[in-house]
Amino acid sequence: MTTIENRADISFLVHTFYAEIRKDALLGPIFNSHISENQWPEHLEKLTDFWETNLFGIPKFKGNPTQKHLGVDRNLHHKTSQVHFGQWLNLWFQTIDAHFEGVTATKAKEAARRMAHGQFMAIYNHRP
Repeated sequence: MTTIENRADISFLVHTFYAEIRKDALLGPIFNSHISENQWPEHLEKLTDFWETNLFGIPKFKGNPTQKHLGVDRNLHHKTSQVHFGQWLNLWFQTIDAHFEGVTATKAKEAARRMAHGQFMAIYNHRP
């Protein structure tokens, strides 16, 4: 086990996590239908920027995750549920626990928990 100390660690976490997401029976079909094979490298880089910004305060991320999630929910006919976000969190926690420990790993879990709740509430509050 190691600690999350730099961008390389975050990149490893993001790549490992999304490899699991893409295989997951519940989440894989959603992610794989919204992100084409050739878009994954850019998406993973953007997610690495996102987590580097969140965990280390390095202002690299530019984007609007809420707008992306609202679009996915529209495409799913407003059927995104807490179960989806719960599974996302379970896989995030499992990936962290399999590879990392320490303060930043805990911070990554807590940030993900807050984000999952916030994204679901934004989706719910924007439904017709």
